[in-house]
Amino acid sequence: MATTTKSNATNTSTCDHDTIRAWVEKRGGVPSVVKGTGKKNEGDGILRIDFPGYSGEDSLQEISWDEFFEKFDESNLEFLYQEKTADGKESRFNKFISSN
Repeated sequence: MATTTKSNATNTSTCDHDTIRAWVEKRGGVPSVVKGTGKKNEGDGILRIDFPGYSGEDSLQEISWDEFFEKFDESNLEFLYQEKTADGKESRFNKFISSN
């Protein structure tokens, strides 16, 4: 798999598994899926990053990094994220975008 990282002044996008995992774990996040969005026997649902103690606790189900990256790669996604907020604080902003 080719790894790509694109950046502008505030946001960066990447497909690199190590970069994604390091960013998430540095902020105390875990790989998750939205409960009830997967089809039975067809894999997991919509990917999300859960930051325990913040919104989403009741709607997200933690999954392994292996499951997460399998779904991430199969779905041709990029991880869009922000290192710092406008006022310089550590940011948890992230979203999944199509790499096409």
